[in-house]
Amino acid sequence: MPEAANYLHLERRPRLGVLRMIVWIEEPRFQGFGCSECAWTFHPSGPPEGNSLLEMKENYARRRDQEFAGHVCAEHPRAKMAKIQRSHAAPLRTVRLGRGTATG
Repeated sequence: MPEAANYLHLERRPRLGVLRMIVWIEEPRFQGFGCSECAWTFHPSGPPEGNSLLEMKENYARRRDQEFAGHVCAEHPRAKMAKIQRSHAAPLRTVRLGRGTATG
């Protein structure tokens, strides 16, 4: 008779937290980017800066990504009863290939 599998070594391994992602959030009073794991949302501090539309998009995405990376989820707890509807849960990424390149 084969022996039962022993998985005790897996119990001792440190568990990784859920990976947070930037997601698009649509609520009655807010539409924009936020964190998939807490109530943090991105609020730009002013109009987009740059000399072209592409440069403005890159600067906006860079600022959004920097603020997202620097936020601490524990400082932005989600309300217990809040339900956020996300249009997509896939992580967003910026691709820089040259003129006409879209963000998404």
